[in-house]
Amino acid sequence: MQAKTPKKKPLQGIAVSVILFLAVITMVFVLINNFYIDWLWFGELGYRQVFFTELVTKLKLASPLFVIFAIACCISFKVLAKLFFSNSRIVKTPSKLTKAMPYLLGILAALVLSISVAGRLWQEWLFFSNSVDFGVVDPVFGKDISFFVFKLPFYNSLLSMGIAGLFFVALISIAVTLYTKTSKLVVEKKHGDDVDYKPALEAVWDAVRIQVSLFAVGFFLLLAVYYYLNRFKIVSSPGNLIYGAGYTDVNVLKPFYLVRIGFCFIAAGCLMVFGRKKNIKPLAITLAAFIIANMAGSLVLWGYETYIVAPNQFSRESDYISFHLEYTKKAYGIDDVQAIFFDVDYSLTAEDIEANKVTINNIPINDYRPTQDTYNSLQAIRPYYYFNDIDVDRYMLNGEYIQVFLSPREMETRRLASTAQNWINTQLKYTHGFGVAVSPVNQVTATGQPALISRDIPTVTAYPALAVEQPRIYFGEITHNYVVVNTKAKEFDYPSGSDNVENVYSGRAGIQLSLLNKFAFSIKYGTAKMFLSTDVTNESKILINRDVVTRVKKIAPFFLYDEDPYIVIADNNLYWIMDGLTTTNKYPYSQPYDSYGNNYLRNSVKVVVDAYNGDVSFYLAEEDDAIAKAYEGIFPNLFKPMSQMPESIKSHMRYSEALFDVQAKMYGSHHMKNPGVFYNKEDTWQVATQLFQGSTDPVEVNASYIIMKLPDKSEEEFLLMIPYTLLGKDNMVSWLAGMCDGDNYGELVVYQFSKQSVVYGPMQIEKRIDQDTVIAPQLNLLAQQGATILRGNMQTIPINNSVLYVEPIYIQATSSERNIPEVKKVIISYADKIVMADTLTQALESIFGKVAAATPETPPGEKPGGEVATPSNQLALEAQKLYNEAQNALKNGDWALYGQRMSQLEAVLQQLVDTSSPMPLESTEQGQEQEQGQDQDQVQEQVQEQVQEQEQVQEQEQEEAPARIQLETIPTDLPENEG
Repeated sequence: MQAKTPKKKPLQGIAVSVILFLAVITMVFVLINNFYIDWLWFGELGYRQVFFTELVTKLKLASPLFVIFAIACCISFKVLAKLFFSNSRIVKTPSKLTKAMPYLLGILAALVLSISVAGRLWQEWLFFSNSVDFGVVDPVFGKDISFFVFKLPFYNSLLSMGIAGLFFVALISIAVTLYTKTSKLVVEKKHGDDVDYKPALEAVWDAVRIQVSLFAVGFFLLLAVYYYLNRFKIVSSPGNLIYGAGYTDVNVLKPFYLVRIGFCFIAAGCLMVFGRKKNIKPLAITLAAFIIANMAGSLVLWGYETYIVAPNQFSRESDYISFHLEYTKKAYGIDDVQAIFFDVDYSLTAEDIEANKVTINNIPINDYRPTQDTYNSLQAIRPYYYFNDIDVDRYMLNGEYIQVFLSPREMETRRLASTAQNWINTQLKYTHGFGVAVSPVNQVTATGQPALISRDIPTVTAYPALAVEQPRIYFGEITHNYVVVNTKAKEFDYPSGSDNVENVYSGRAGIQLSLLNKFAFSIKYGTAKMFLSTDVTNESKILINRDVVTRVKKIAPFFLYDEDPYIVIADNNLYWIMDGLTTTNKYPYSQPYDSYGNNYLRNSVKVVVDAYNGDVSFYLAEEDDAIAKAYEGIFPNLFKPMSQMPESIKSHMRYSEALFDVQAKMYGSHHMKNPGVFYNKEDTWQVATQLFQGSTDPVEVNASYIIMKLPDKSEEEFLLMIPYTLLGKDNMVSWLAGMCDGDNYGELVVYQFSKQSVVYGPMQIEKRIDQDTVIAPQLNLLAQQGATILRGNMQTIPINNSVLYVEPIYIQATSSERNIPEVKKVIISYADKIVMADTLTQALESIFGKVAAATPETPPGEKPGGEVATPSNQLALEAQKLYNEAQNALKNGDWALYGQRMSQLEAVLQQLVDTSSPMPLESTEQGQEQEQGQDQDQVQEQVQEQVQEQEQVQEQEQEEAPARIQLETIPTDLPENEG
């Protein structure tokens, strides 16, 4: 007797069903979670239309394709199934499911094919349907460039899809036919039937012969289309001499494509006629003739190029060289460079220097590399602050047009102590950076470090143009993590003494953390802390994609970007500006600039990102760029016209350095108008070289932003410039400038020197420095005193009809890795004179005699050198603070920090002495002046005595505790009693 199987309890079945249902729902949600979050994020920024464009376009393409593919696949599979069942002994009576299988497989195949084709074609289709004429016609086919950039790629994609589909259907059809025929033979053999293989194989061939012929006909017809479209590629093909079609391509290859097309039609016709016959010879002859014709054509091409063109290459290729020069210039926007003759006469006087004082006052004697080190050493304030990059810009400061370095003080939570890197600190507490540091490019302190005119937290500056009402940086270059704001726990704002100031975010950015959104983001970031934390409420918001580059590229990934955004102060707020570039590899006759074959480049998009609110605005900067205009048609809500950009931001637009570098190289080799000069490479320019930093090998001079008055202009402008030398030579032949200001923005000007005179290039000046009997020994002596000599970027400064070369010399002590390079000398070369002095003014006076100060007058509220003046009482408090910190470092055995604080203390005490000193008196008050001088001497002696005493204490501590263990670094913002 069998035991009865116990029945499942109803509740147990319900529980299983609920669990399965929840599991399915969770799986589906995980799959669509990223889509949902992107939908939220694009909606927050107002770019949901951009987000849906790709999806909608794919659906529009896939829907009709699915219908077409479904009909074709279902009919094909039904015919194959009928053939299979009628010739097979395996399946006698097919079931309903078996009968429905061809339709199910057809629908599935159509779905896969339509999704695949739509995913491949959607971009080409959008360009095709939104194409914009370039207004330039190619010289071989007479078609607008838009045909090659927008239409031809779409035609080629359709063709490749057609060929792939033909092979796919042919493979399945022939495989099924062969299977059914051979399986029938196997079954007959298995049942002991006598099988005559010769007629059996003939029957197999008869079954596939017609299919092979039909598919071969289709293949040759598609191949004819391929050859027709491939004709147009000759204008974008690389060659030994030029890029684009040459004499052989136009006169032999282009007609030969028509011959190939004719052979394809002949082959298709032969296959149609002979394909039904059992004789295979005509088919073999047709295919052999096609192959032989192609081989013969290739041989003719080689022979024509070798024996007809090569011996008379220039005369044959002259017109095509002209095409290459013309269209390469058009592709890179260097076809309308204004060329100006620059006759060097070296007749500058002290009066000329005074007349060009704005240019002189903005000659950079700082470099961004040591400036970044200085900022991080003196202005980082706390370990978690970091200056990631140094940007260069220009500002009107108290009526003076001043070029400056500036950098935002960003929050880098990875620099927190490892024990402090928890979710609360990294996501809720340390959420933003604070303020910017600014220093003029031409001013240094007495120690050779950049002179800060905007510094500290909160920011201290004497210039209204540099004042920032909202200095908090929630979106920057290193803000890679998400943060949650508007929580119950206030955010850390900035340190103030032993306490921390807190803040609550009041900006527009962020996605509201509703219950559903908490669930979505918890899945995305793999944490349940958003649910568990009592600090996170429904009013809290999450800020994601805070890195400026990631933020911009996620919205519009189809542009190239100069991935070094720069910070600007506009309307007393902080904004990032980023350059977007359009490119293609299909521009006829244009020389590629990279390994991907891209041969067209425009800086048509300017992107502005609010550092506090995260708003992103795309501005269409070049109306003549057909690619950008096509994108405007594809994404009608993406761009704003340049007229809507605030003037305060527009005044800080710069010529794109990424574009300028490419243009400079292309112009150096394609500036020639005469094809013969280009053919002989006799006037090819290259970017000048120099000795840079500590390198002994020549490196290219960096393109430099600089404020100067051009020789043919009446006012100073902010521009980007680079010098050229002749290929293989060091003498300078010209220099290229890209304008950045006002109506001149985007213009390119090249100043060419006379070919009958020799103008020194930067590398020749470097050699003169090394050979100078006065300068070279001094540099060698400095290098022998425990220091490294670093050469800055050499500036080539045209003034009137002369050229001035300026190179700063940095000295970096080798005793520690943390030593900062400091500007100690400035070298100036002019005509046959070359001098080295402590300052730019001294160097200029050595050459031209007494000139006005080469630095701007000190504005109210500042000291010479550019540092903001500090009241005596504040200096005293600062001195007390540094002294206490030095004592704490001494107790903890942190000798490096102790030495740093003592050096800073000495500087503050000296500043206190300078601040308290009265102005010089007249000669009738010499007694008081002498007394004041004695008081200053006494103060300085006291400072020196105090420093000596501290050094003695340090030495004593080292002797008493030689094995002192270095304590692990702890956050400096913790209260002192929290050891």
